[in-house]
Amino acid sequence: MRAHGIAFEEVPHRFGRDNLDDGFRAFSPNAKVPCLVDDGLAVWDSLAIAEYLAERHPGIWPDAAEARAFARCAAAEMHSGFTTLRGQFGMNVGVRVQVKQHSPTLQADIDRVLALWNEGLARFGGPYLAGDTFTAVDAFYAPVAFRFQSFGVAVAGAAADYLQRLLAHPAMRDWEAQALAEDFRDPEHDAELTTIGTITADLRAVVAGGGLTA
Repeated sequence: MRAHGIAFEEVPHRFGRDNLDDGFRAFSPNAKVPCLVDDGLAVWDSLAIAEYLAERHPGIWPDAAEARAFARCAAAEMHSGFTTLRGQFGMNVGVRVQVKQHSPTLQADIDRVLALWNEGLARFGGPYLAGDTFTAVDAFYAPVAFRFQSFGVAVAGAAADYLQRLLAHPAMRDWEAQALAEDFRDPEHDAELTTIGTITADLRAVVAGGGLTA
């Protein structure tokens, strides 16, 4: 929505074991985020949000039928798959981690992401995944770009250029700035990082008596 200039009000909700279900269910039927609330109507799934926006705003999906079909397939694959990648590489914008080892299933997820990126860039000419504009499929892989950055995933060629393009997008840079300024820490989430590898940098705002240090 930010990339397409669609006005909205962002309302952050902090998660935790004590408030996740009851607190989130007050605005999201499945107690999860993201959830878009439009004039009292809750749209509580990321893929459903993309389709809801596409019904109301141009350019959310590519105009060309072939590119649109690819974009929807690639977005749906991210939406329902890559469980090892998302499970082992937790979403944490502000750290850099030297990973001990990539399991075969983790490496398979990484390889599949890179194959999708290279296919889309080759078929539709870039600079974005399904053509010359940022669409919903790029938004679905935006968290992957942060994960690759945080966990030092080696990327080469056209995929590497695409990764840097995502990270440099103004909406992504704004997201990153807000994340680095966040002073909330979830101890269990932070502890998971040490099971994956060695933390080489923590770029987040300093929190007295909490958080990780480089």
